[in-house]
Amino acid sequence: MEELPNLIKDLALILIVASVVTLLFKKLKQPLVLGYIVAGFLVSPHMPYLMSVIDKADIQTWADIGVMFLLFSLGLDFSIKKILKMGMAPVISTLTIVFCMVFIGMGVGHAFHWGRMDCVFLGGMLAMSSTTIIYKAFDDMGLGQQRFAGLVMSTLILEDILGVVMMVMLSAVAVGGDPDGGAMLGSLLKIGFFLVLWFVVGLFVIPTFFRSTRKLMTDETLLVVSLGLCCMMAEISTAVGFSSAFGAFVMGSIIAETVEAERVIRITEPVKNLFGTIFFVSVGMLVDPQIIVSYAWPILAIVLAIVVGQCVFGTAGFLLSGQSLKTSMQCGFSLTQIGEFAFIIASLGLSLGVISSFLYPVVVAVSVITTFLTPYMIRLAVPAYQSLERRLPRRWMRRLNHLGTSHQQSAQEQNAWKRLLRKMTANTIVYTILSIAVTALMLMLFLPFSRTILPHWWANGVTGLLTVTLISPFLRSIVMKNNHSEEFRALWTQSHLNRLPLVFTVLARIAIAAAILFYICNYLARFANAIVITLAIVTIVLMILSRRLKKRSIALERMFVQNLRSRDIEAEVYGRKRPLFEGHLLDRDLHISDFSIPANSSWAGDTLMQLKLRERFGIQVSSILRGRQRINIPTGSTILFPGDKLQVIGSDDQLSQLNKALRTELIGEDPDIEKREMKLRRITITKGSEFVGKTLMESGIRDVFGCMAVGLEEGKESLTPVDPKRKFEEGDMLWIVGEQEDIDRMERQC
Repeated sequence: MEELPNLIKDLALILIVASVVTLLFKKLKQPLVLGYIVAGFLVSPHMPYLMSVIDKADIQTWADIGVMFLLFSLGLDFSIKKILKMGMAPVISTLTIVFCMVFIGMGVGHAFHWGRMDCVFLGGMLAMSSTTIIYKAFDDMGLGQQRFAGLVMSTLILEDILGVVMMVMLSAVAVGGDPDGGAMLGSLLKIGFFLVLWFVVGLFVIPTFFRSTRKLMTDETLLVVSLGLCCMMAEISTAVGFSSAFGAFVMGSIIAETVEAERVIRITEPVKNLFGTIFFVSVGMLVDPQIIVSYAWPILAIVLAIVVGQCVFGTAGFLLSGQSLKTSMQCGFSLTQIGEFAFIIASLGLSLGVISSFLYPVVVAVSVITTFLTPYMIRLAVPAYQSLERRLPRRWMRRLNHLGTSHQQSAQEQNAWKRLLRKMTANTIVYTILSIAVTALMLMLFLPFSRTILPHWWANGVTGLLTVTLISPFLRSIVMKNNHSEEFRALWTQSHLNRLPLVFTVLARIAIAAAILFYICNYLARFANAIVITLAIVTIVLMILSRRLKKRSIALERMFVQNLRSRDIEAEVYGRKRPLFEGHLLDRDLHISDFSIPANSSWAGDTLMQLKLRERFGIQVSSILRGRQRINIPTGSTILFPGDKLQVIGSDDQLSQLNKALRTELIGEDPDIEKREMKLRRITITKGSEFVGKTLMESGIRDVFGCMAVGLEEGKESLTPVDPKRKFEEGDMLWIVGEQEDIDRMERQC
């Protein structure tokens, strides 16, 4: 008999134990992540009373795949446009929290005299709050519609992005062994270069590929294609010196901008859940009770550092971003835990062999404790604010509570210089990276090939000409774009003092374009500097004057923007994307939320005028989403149906009251459900019946008695349909459908 491989035995053990434990945790309303960790502990060698995993190496390989798919899934939820539309508030709060928590983590490690890399990695783990746990807590507590919850989720998205960057930087630091040296700066530049390059190139290629193959993409083929692209980018990322997880995240973020993103998320979720389960189980396998007991004081110190640090610095970060004190405390108190990213960073440190073995189980123990504390910390925010309000001077409280309003007003009046420089910087970075990438490919790949078929100088000349031709649209965009924008013209006409700095911005971008051309010419021609500079200037002038290049540049940008916005357009059509004016409502303590009409709602069938939602709750219904139909600005005569999704504008309190009414104003169970059975009976119309001489409509069979006439029995094989104009006669045998009581009541009249 054939022996079953150890891998299958281990997988069966892991999945069975994980199934039982997670069902128990689901019953107890606890996060499933904790259930996976407990399951891992139960199948580990540290639990001698149960069966344990045989081959840890195979499980670790599967766990690495789990990390890759988790990051791919995270990338699918990431959108560069979503980050840009958040404004500066989440950016300021995220940077404040991350940097402060990193230093707190490093300080705690140094206090216990841990190694340098242990302290660095501990700081990275403490900086990442758990998106999964916080989302689950908000959902269970019914806080998802609150404004502070939206701010917290925006911050968590940015933290996840910084977590990916931090993983790459920690890898470089671990390999280089110099956290303060040039390796960190080089890694950061390398990350930025490849992230922008892959994202921009990917948005040209991937959406176009999906668009051209859309009719061929079944769920099965889309799953295979998506996972293939994920693994391909993971391999490319590994080849250039990054982790496979980073590459998976990049591919996920590219697919997130396509129309197929929702389908990809849906069909890849089971794969992510399977391998993610194995990853979290492998985390639990590293929990050593002896280490936890030995490091009880460090565990308590880290828990205290997370709770106090997030409450203080989290609140401070949101205050700095312009939020009121109450909102800032609600946000800061919600972030007091670590979760999945801490495990991923710890796994990275172990795989690189740069952190001590005790750190992993310590972090797992800290995560378990802080996860259980999360709901209580969220509830504690408002009482803590009220206590602080009683103790602080009124003048301080007034300033802190109105800080958000004043800051948001100043943010609305953005300086033209800031807008112009932001546009110029983004444009210059993107097109410079594209120019460098094309130049590198031409000089490293095309030049050696051309020298095999052409004389040396001819090959150099052809390569240089082709390279300049390919990058000329990019160089023109670097130099000319935004020079005729509204901000540029306004600053130019407002004051003569602005003109010199504006000219400097143009000269600086010309210098960047000239530097790229100088490098190409110097690499190929070795001419004197004067000749190279002259060629560069002439080329730039020709590019500036070329209308053909302008058209090519505009065509490339339009194609890029179309690919970038394709998913947004589709989401707006089907109601998954919020209106653009929502940001202006937030300045006035209003926002938009979605509410679904339950199937058993008492509102179903009523018009908006009958429900009087504005009078009752103070809210306004801006749109109704019904399947694939969208009703904008519905009138009072619009009828609501079960399953309708209402987009409602209102304050937090108004939306909470509406949500409560939706959940409570329901049609209850029918106590006489047995009486609702429909029956079929034959009734004979007698001589004294009131139906004699009346037509079907005049008889009131449907309106008065609540029954329905199926047909007349006239001795034929089938029933004869009742003619609405025919008058009933004595002896007619009428077949009736209705409830028992209604049929009996009608039969008494016959």
